[in-house]
Amino acid sequence: MYAASSAFTALIWWLVPLAGVIGALGYVIWISQFKRKFEKGTSRSVNQFERFQNSFRNDEPEK
Repeated sequence: MYAASSAFTALIWWLVPLAGVIGALGYVIWISQFKRKFEKGTSRSVNQFERFQNSFRNDEPEK
C-alpha cells in the first residue's frame, strides 16, 4: 500500500511540472504565431464599429 502511494506521489510530482511546461510552450506558440492575427481582426472590427458610430453623429453643433 505504501509503495502504491509513493508511486502516485512521484507521478504527481512529474505530471504537474510537465503540464506547466506544456502550457507555457502552448502560450509562447500562441503569442508568437496567432496573436497578431487576432489583434488585426479585433482592431479592424473596432475601427468599423467606430465608423458606424460616427455615422450617426452630427458634424454641426446644435444652435
